Amino acid sequence: MKCFGCAVLILFLALPACGEIARIDLNGAIDPITAGYVSRVIDAAEGSRAQLLLIRLQTPGGFGSSMEDIIGRILSSKVPVVVYVTPSGAKAASAGFFILLASDIAAMAPGTNTGAAHPLMAIGGFPVDGGQAGKTLTEKITSNSTAFMRSIAAKRNRNVAEAERGVVESKSFTETEALNAHLIDFIAVNEQDLLARLQGYRVKLFSGDERVLVTQGERIVDYPMTAREKALAAISQPNLALLLGIVGLILLYFEFTHPGFIAPGVIGGICVLLSVLGFSFLPINYVGVLLILLAIGLLVAEVKVGGFGILGIGGLVSMVIGMLILVDSPDPAVRIGLFTALSLALPFAAILVILLIALLKSLKQKVATGDEGMIGLVGIADSDVSQNGRVKVRGEYWWAHASAPISAGKKVRVVAVENLTLKVEEIGK
Repeated sequence: MKCFGCAVLILFLALPACGEIARIDLNGAIDPITAGYVSRVIDAAEGSRAQLLLIRLQTPGGFGSSMEDIIGRILSSKVPVVVYVTPSGAKAASAGFFILLASDIAAMAPGTNTGAAHPLMAIGGFPVDGGQAGKTLTEKITSNSTAFMRSIAAKRNRNVAEAERGVVESKSFTETEALNAHLIDFIAVNEQDLLARLQGYRVKLFSGDERVLVTQGERIVDYPMTAREKALAAISQPNLALLLGIVGLILLYFEFTHPGFIAPGVIGGICVLLSVLGFSFLPINYVGVLLILLAIGLLVAEVKVGGFGILGIGGLVSMVIGMLILVDSPDPAVRIGLFTALSLALPFAAILVILLIALLKSLKQKVATGDEGMIGLVGIADSDVSQNGRVKVRGEYWWAHASAPISAGKKVRVVAVENLTLKVEEIGK
């Protein structure tokens, strides 16, 4: 029985791939959601014993940590991974260049480009060149990235020297230049052309295993993002996460200052929570958070104490800077842009000031309801009023008393309310 079990196991391991071609699209910045998505699909492709995983790539770059997660999963994959930069006009820049060269098979469509992978040092999300110390740190980061690229390119039998130029010199390559420099394996006009070229192609995995691909007539299975992944990918975009946060704060403030509307409070709370969830996937610079909170405080102070515009301008400047450095990354693809910061900061400041002014005006208005609303009202003495009597105020009859006697028919003014009894005084005495 033991021999029989071993034989079955050996036969199972020797089974060829089922023929399925798994396919996904990576469009946009490389972030933690993208990394999790790629890992999940590679797991699924391995489970279905697919012929290969085809990743159609176009990206301006992204987070280095997410890129490393994707590359690590590609290198450990038991299924050949083909990265194809497409369609024409697309690019695989920065982090995309690393992912392209880390794949088992790298291909590009005509009219595409890749490269520009020089790492950036950032302080508060801004690329900097901080003098000699900054130069030394930048050199260390570049050296580390270059070593990572050399390791990948050498293992994949790609041109190490040209791959390094993409990092050190931030050089970009057209599809023809990349092919001539032996950075990619194919230029394919379209996906059908690519699969035709892969028919019978022998590929060596990072583990050392070799596979002969069979792609003609094989079924292509798409693995789209799940609804959860799509939602997280959307709200983890820095600009959208910031927009949700700003809108949520305005709605919550409106609800707090005008209680009873309910809907603004509910919608605002949801927006703020979604914003917090989105930013939880991003590297946050807490100095940026403090600057935004300071900006809100300065805008409130401008209305309360009257800073002649100085506090308001300081609040706007603080808010814009806080937004710009909120996401701690030097890559413009995953940072909050200046246009977005200005477009959100100016309306937020204007709306906040308008609501604050309306609130302060409402607090200064005379109370028109309850006991306090009665004080100052004018009426007529319906009977003689001294220690007791009756007056008519606002069309209603009230028991009343006065410090000095008041004759019936005289005009009176309410000066106090004591247990549903009015204290009045005569007008024009």
